[in-house]
Amino acid sequence: MIISILAVLFTFGLVIFLHEFGHFIVCKLSGIRVEAFSFGFGPELYGRTAGVTRYSLRAVPLGGYVKPAGESLEEVSGAPDEYFAKPWYTRLGVVFAGPFMNYLLAFVLFSGVILFVGEPVFSDKPVIGELSRGYPAETAGLKTGDRVLKLDGVAVETWAAMADKIYSRVEKEIAVTYSRAGAEGLVKLTTRKAPDGSARGVIGIAPSMEYKRVPVLKGVAMGAHQCWYWTAFTVKTLKANFDKREKPDLAGPIGIINIVSKAAHTGLADLVFLIALISVAVGFFNLLPIPLLDGGWAVLYLYEGISRRKLTGGIMKYVNGAGIAMLLSILLFATYSDIMRIVTSRAAKKAAAAQSQEK
Repeated sequence: MIISILAVLFTFGLVIFLHEFGHFIVCKLSGIRVEAFSFGFGPELYGRTAGVTRYSLRAVPLGGYVKPAGESLEEVSGAPDEYFAKPWYTRLGVVFAGPFMNYLLAFVLFSGVILFVGEPVFSDKPVIGELSRGYPAETAGLKTGDRVLKLDGVAVETWAAMADKIYSRVEKEIAVTYSRAGAEGLVKLTTRKAPDGSARGVIGIAPSMEYKRVPVLKGVAMGAHQCWYWTAFTVKTLKANFDKREKPDLAGPIGIINIVSKAAHTGLADLVFLIALISVAVGFFNLLPIPLLDGGWAVLYLYEGISRRKLTGGIMKYVNGAGIAMLLSILLFATYSDIMRIVTSRAAKKAAAAQSQEK
């Protein structure tokens, strides 16, 4: 329990704090006066004022925040070192600095894992290395380390052979015979459509991993590729959801906490890799053109630069209102999805257990 709590605090604290640190650095470099820079939220535990900035450590270590002078139009006094006194392109640099730091963190962590642990290579043995929460394999009771012996009574010797059979059965029932600790078991489950929109059936399993050493330059290049790959994968998945008018499979705070907790107990490399994935997700999400997010501010500043018209308090009022409504909607939907995944998973496990007892 303690390990899970520490892992969650460390993950959110690191990812969000570095995001805010990016904003802070560019503010300082561009001559914007920063009134406060904090690690954490809530009551101040320790604080120190250096120059014009109050640096503080707060009680809740989940990220941080930076407060530039005159960051809202209502606060503008006309001083040259205020946020809105700077040109639109300077403010654009400030908002992009946050996502940039998330991608930089992800790049460093991805590269570090690859260089120190090795290049991950999927094993071709039909052994389950990872389970996706809420997917048919997990809800049916399969576990990491299980070796799949047969599908619908037909023996499978390799992961590729097993995957081909599952891919060909979209939203159809399939019987999985597996081996666990020397004993055989049988479960029946129904495949899902692949989340990337392709016409494939999936049950939410991934093969076990093996690692091999790689040269430094290759490891660094692979770290950069991971940032690109997961960003492209997210875009393709969202596009497929939009084209097919399907609900996106979002993870909210509850889901992310569960994932981080599990990774903390499987090994340091898995936890570091997951932190990198979350950092990419946070960076990408903040680049979306949603009001109140960095991407939403970027759109406004680009509009200001192209139209050469200053933003007004009236515009900001409507934009901020729309942003709050959109972000609350996304949070509620993601939290609802998390809860439904837990409920569905528990119900499916009970049904699978009852089915096995009847046999």
